[in-house]
Amino acid sequence: MSAGAFPEPVVVTAGSTDPRAPLVVLLHGRGADEHSILGLARALPPGPAYAAVRAPIAEGGGFAWFANRGIGRPVAESLRATMDWFRTWLDAVATDGRPVVLIGFSGGAAFAGGLILVDPERFTGAAVLYGTLPFDAGVPTGPGRLAGLPVFVAQGTEDTVVPRELLDRTWTYLDGESGALCTARRDAVGHDVGPAALEHLAEWLSERVALPAAD
Repeated sequence: MSAGAFPEPVVVTAGSTDPRAPLVVLLHGRGADEHSILGLARALPPGPAYAAVRAPIAEGGGFAWFANRGIGRPVAESLRATMDWFRTWLDAVATDGRPVVLIGFSGGAAFAGGLILVDPERFTGAAVLYGTLPFDAGVPTGPGRLAGLPVFVAQGTEDTVVPRELLDRTWTYLDGESGALCTARRDAVGHDVGPAALEHLAEWLSERVALPAAD
């Protein structure tokens, strides 16, 4: 399936309306939609523009970022097509060096991971929340692939949704071999954004973004 086979992006926004403001893109989990994750913006710094994007594949009353071979295991061709679709939207709204940070939850975390692995220089940072990177799905995961890129990782020790082997592999890669500037935490929660992780995510994000200077 090509990127052109998907519908036009559906996006809801919060925060700054200044087109120069850093853009924080919120990527929801599988079977959810853009409204399910926009609420995170209320707990995050007020400076950026927040955009929650609806995934392009209808699934289970909600939407998904890619076809799966199993939980946390994207079909490579599907992931490539949806990433191309997303980049078409992103490049239209974030031009001229506008900083872009990705925050993905669960399936959205895997999607964010694919985007930064394919083009790490495009992004100012990324948060991988309660999800796995898209290993073995056609994106590069070699040593130093994310060198110098700020990445925030949050996982739940009681998470029984994403296979533990994939969570562990994600943690090990991002906190080591990838070369990312990794901030990682695990809390005694399940497959949900815990309050401690959300607080630390807000602190991490505040260090990544700032309001544009006044004219």
